[in-house]
Amino acid sequence: MATSLSPSKATREINKLARDPLCDLSKSPHAEDRLEERTILTSDLLCLLRKGFIYELAEASTQKNLWKYKIEGVTPNSNRRTITAIIIPDFKTKHIKIVTCYWKDEH
Repeated sequence: MATSLSPSKATREINKLARDPLCDLSKSPHAEDRLEERTILTSDLLCLLRKGFIYELAEASTQKNLWKYKIEGVTPNSNRRTITAIIIPDFKTKHIKIVTCYWKDEH
């Protein structure tokens, strides 16, 4: 996509992409480290992508025509704490890259 999506449209499209069985998910080495450090489960990260919300406008990614979005939400194992992840979705290739993730109340 050449332009970023509005927060409401990004929420719908990212949730839809994350539910697609053909969607590929990758995590940066930084995200892998943060998941372990913050004891955030991959299953909760997947739930966040499928049911979380985008509240802010996207930022340009270093990859041409891709955008970074901040998605957040409460997941089954988060003990009612909000998880936030920075992601780069590629709707054309059905891929979501996780850049980082953290507990919203600790950031």
